[in-house]
Amino acid sequence: MTGTARTTDRTRTAPPTPAVRTRRVPRALRLAGPLAAGTLMLAGLLTPAAAASAPAACAGGSGSGARLCAAAGDLVDVTLGELHPTQSTLGFDQIYYKLDRYGSDKDEQNGDVNKRFDDFCETNGQDEADKVPSGARLSDPSSFTCKVPVGEETDDTRAGMKTVVIGPGGALYLTDGHHSLTSFLETPDGGPDMHIRLKVAANLSDLSQDEFWATMEDRDWVWLHDENGDPITPAQLPQHLGLASFHDDRYRSLVYFTRDIGYTAPDDAAEFLEFLWGSWLRGKVDLDDYDLTDRDSYLDAVKDASEAMTDADKDTVIADGRTAGELGRLDEWNDGKDADKGEFDDLGKPLSNDEPGKLAYALDYRGRL
Repeated sequence: MTGTARTTDRTRTAPPTPAVRTRRVPRALRLAGPLAAGTLMLAGLLTPAAAASAPAACAGGSGSGARLCAAAGDLVDVTLGELHPTQSTLGFDQIYYKLDRYGSDKDEQNGDVNKRFDDFCETNGQDEADKVPSGARLSDPSSFTCKVPVGEETDDTRAGMKTVVIGPGGALYLTDGHHSLTSFLETPDGGPDMHIRLKVAANLSDLSQDEFWATMEDRDWVWLHDENGDPITPAQLPQHLGLASFHDDRYRSLVYFTRDIGYTAPDDAAEFLEFLWGSWLRGKVDLDDYDLTDRDSYLDAVKDASEAMTDADKDTVIADGRTAGELGRLDEWNDGKDADKGEFDDLGKPLSNDEPGKLAYALDYRGRL
């Protein structure tokens, strides 16, 4: 595919800078020398006394040893194949939309770059794609450029990055971005060996497995429900990313398609926000009443679901004690626009359109499986 250089910048509002929390030094940090602890001292995350006992294992290098020393807010370079999911389900139709669009040349025909390069740059903390020559591949970041070079990230560009928790033994547990990273893994120029950078949410490497999972549940960093909303245990979580590892939650896809029609994610979005909405919608919209292989019928499901969202009072408790207002419920359906305008109109555009809607891409991909 032929790419073109970007000339238009997106305007974004920088998120507030989070307060620095004092955290207990991981057990690994308490076992040896000071070399790598200097970085953490500069970040204000270790006192001089604690830094004096930091491990030599932290010094330089990469892999699980270095990750034992990563602190909240640090960026770590990982491969997709080494990430452990913290949910057992995905909305497959959301993935199908991404994969069909990634494999299409519609973006290039419109004078843009293929969306997968924009998605990579945003996920990697580098804003959006800049120059994408013909033959560029996600698996080779040197084959294209992003607007913000590595090392020049800002609070604004880091805000779009996905998050990971460092678990026992330095294992990496993905807490946000399962859909984005699975899309990268499944696309032909991605795969399990593809590199991406993630932002560390916490380092829990000094905990036992039981303590680790108790903490993950307490902080809402794991979604222990199956595709029907029934509870599961951590042992039932998949070990790796990839569609074959997950179950399909149709309500998670439904919520994705209602974005900016029935709700919009707030800046302080709850963990697993879409799953919370999906849990509530199970009792409001019966997807068996719709033909989800037909675009018009699928649109009807999205309309009914998004109207249920906006019809709910902002103080209605949706799930996990969160209210509709806290989960980003819009005051007006489709943000006050008619059905033939706005996000709902964009969602339903056919594949023959110069800019097809998400549903058309998703159904096209699913129809070819």
